[in-house]
Order: sequence, then C-alpha cells, then structure tokens
Amino acid sequence: MSHVVVVGATRGIGRELAGAYLRDGANVVVTGREAARAEAVAAELTAEAAKAGEAPTGEATGLALDLSRPETVAAALAPVGQVDRLALVGMVRDRNTLAGFDVATASELAVTKVVGYTAVVAALAERLAPEAAVLLFGGGAKDYPYPGSTTLTSVNAAVTGMVRTLSVELAPVRVNAIHPGPIRDTPFWEGNEQLAGALAKFRSESLTGELGVMADVVDACRFLLDNRLANGIDLPLDGGHV
Repeated sequence: MSHVVVVGATRGIGRELAGAYLRDGANVVVTGREAARAEAVAAELTAEAAKAGEAPTGEATGLALDLSRPETVAAALAPVGQVDRLALVGMVRDRNTLAGFDVATASELAVTKVVGYTAVVAALAERLAPEAAVLLFGGGAKDYPYPGSTTLTSVNAAVTGMVRTLSVELAPVRVNAIHPGPIRDTPFWEGNEQLAGALAKFRSESLTGELGVMADVVDACRFLLDNRLANGIDLPLDGGHV
C-alpha cells in the first residue's frame, strides 16, 4: 500500500489528485491551511469513493499545514510516516504590477512556493521511501509573462531551479515539476466572467484550440509521480501554447 501526501488538497487540482490516489487504495494525507477544512475534505473524498462503488483499502487523513509559515511546517508534518508520493500543489495568487507593487502579497507568494515547498521536502526527506517521487507545481506564467505577473513568473521559474537541485540532493528519490496553463474547470477560472477574455485568448494561442480540465492535470501528475524513469522534468501542460 502506498502512502501519499498532497499539500494543498482542499480544493481544485490538489483535491482531485488526492481523490485519484485514494480510489487506487493509497493512504492519503490531505493538507490545507485549516485543520477542520482538511479533515472535512478527507471525509468527503472517502465518501465519494464509496458512493462511486469503489472500495479503497487506504484512508484519507486531514492535516493543517500553512506553506506561508514555513517555520511551522516541520511540526505540522510530525504525524506523517513513510511517504511514497509527495505532491506540492498549494499556492497563492498574485497579480502585482510595478505601478502599485504590493510587497506583502509578493512576499507571501515567494515564501509559499520557494521556501514553503522546500521546507516540506526538508521535513519529510528522511521519511521518503527510496523509490518515492516528489512533484512541485509551477505554472504557465513561467514561460508566458503578462502585465502584473512579475512575482508569479519569477517564482514559477524558481520551481525549475528547485527541481534541478532537489533531484540531486534527494537521489534516488525522483523530483519533477508541472506547469499547467489555464485549467477551465478549476475554482479560480470556472464561472469567472472577468477572466473570460484571458481564457479565450489563451485558447486561441493554443495549437490544440482547447483548454485543459483538472482530469488532464491529474493524469499528467500521475505520470510524473508514478513512472520510474520520470525525473528532473519540467512539464508544460498547455496544449502547445505559441
């Protein structure tokens, strides 16, 4: 039985990824900023799997973890045992132009991903199984900046550097990153009329003419986490954005 930790799994892609592993029979730790929310989602995922007629042999557990407070990460992860798969999905969003640069929001984003992600990996390093895999979430802004994306573009580019160094430090544990474009059925994009124009523009610039859905991202995550030769990869997932 595998043991999976999904950091940032109370909604969106993280929740879907946790559910996929639970349905496969893994023990899954679901983390979120609030303990009550994480525990509720863990219970919901278990109930959903049962309702679908699936009988997972593992169990889902909720755990409070705040990536924006990396000094608390090690203590928060103390209850976690051996880890076979670790997915770092949690993030904050920041649209921050130079004209009105908000240092606080920029700092929270940088700390959450660069310091918070690394703090999680450092805390769990000795509990990662020899054949374990780690997945970091970046984003399409790494390669396709736009006005207001300076912090987001820089931080997602830093994820590439983290893959390079962590894959060396953790070997033979595998480390990869995924960089999705806009995913239309996530809570952030779905039904947001203010972003409809951005979605249409991205769709028109895609070679496939399609926007991804969460199931596409989960499928790609599973490849990076489960394929034993996938290592040191920065995978764009954007339909061939041009």
